[in-house]
Amino acid sequence: MYHLGRAVVWIAFHLCYSLRFEGRENIPKDRSVILASNHRTNADPPLVACGVKKRKCCFMAKEELFRNKLFGGLIRALGAFPVSRGKGDTKVIDTACERLEEGRHLMIFPEGTRSKDGKVHRGHTGAALISARTGKEIVPVGIVFGEKLKFRCRITVKYGEPINPADYCEIGPEPNPRALVKLKNAYMAEIKKLVEGEQPEESAEEVKADE
Repeated sequence: MYHLGRAVVWIAFHLCYSLRFEGRENIPKDRSVILASNHRTNADPPLVACGVKKRKCCFMAKEELFRNKLFGGLIRALGAFPVSRGKGDTKVIDTACERLEEGRHLMIFPEGTRSKDGKVHRGHTGAALISARTGKEIVPVGIVFGEKLKFRCRITVKYGEPINPADYCEIGPEPNPRALVKLKNAYMAEIKKLVEGEQPEESAEEVKADE
């Protein structure tokens, strides 16, 4: 069902938009990874998944989407699992780690909510925590289009080079919080670079405030 759904979405998106993918060679073919992307529309999960061949993707979705049994059952079949936002949902971290170990790519939107101005805003450390616990690499993703998603607009989905969590922290069940912030800053900087181009490095004050 997943591969059928992906094929249908692929055709629909190419009919509705001028869709391009860049850097798909950066997605490992022999192992699962975390795909950390900027977030602009509800179409972002299928947009990111369309550029991933063979291996299935899964993603977190707000629990409200599962209240309708028909729609909730559909997105579950396509790889979604619920998260309770703002409630300290620790179980979802375990679920995400399990999906990665099962061989699925895990899709995460670190900003936590959609960007209204198209810019990349400060992210959360959830992807860093999952990466540090599992040792799975993080592939930064940038979804780029104009001010609004409209018919036949040009959309470019860019996949950056994988980031190894071992370069920033020890792999294990209880990673160092400060190390997680450094890992988070690394993938957020890469996402921002993919979306907005080269940016000056964060100042020491900004990094300290983040920590």
